[in-house]
Amino acid sequence: MKIVLQRVREAGVEVDGRDVGSIGRGICLLVGVEKGDGPADVDFLARKAVELRIFPDAAGKMNLALADVGGEVLAVSQFTLAGSVRKGRRPSFDDAEEPGRAGELFDLFVAAVRASGVRVATGIFQAEMRVRIVNDGPVTFFLDSRGS
Repeated sequence: MKIVLQRVREAGVEVDGRDVGSIGRGICLLVGVEKGDGPADVDFLARKAVELRIFPDAAGKMNLALADVGGEVLAVSQFTLAGSVRKGRRPSFDDAEEPGRAGELFDLFVAAVRASGVRVATGIFQAEMRVRIVNDGPVTFFLDSRGS
């Protein structure tokens, strides 16, 4: 499982011209599910995203986590994170999990983040989405449950 995490001032997602989820200060998580991912990957990354100390303290150092600043989460399914562009000019999605299983794991991920007490907004799985991100910093991290 892979996540692009961005610290944001605000973020939102639209489907068919209507807002389906938005947040204020917090993190936007673009979540990609790969073949072989399971509940352990979900739990590891949900905990890592919520507990990562990426918000500035009074001294301006990245020392505070999401809960410390009352932050929110926008989670958006992003299957292209499982893509490979190593060969040729067209991405290969051979490593992407099939949609049914990927949807289940994405839902488990969202539930795990919510279980930490954080407000979570989402896009719509498999929909054509427009994501608005106002990156704060900019601060962006790449998380990979397999560590590669």
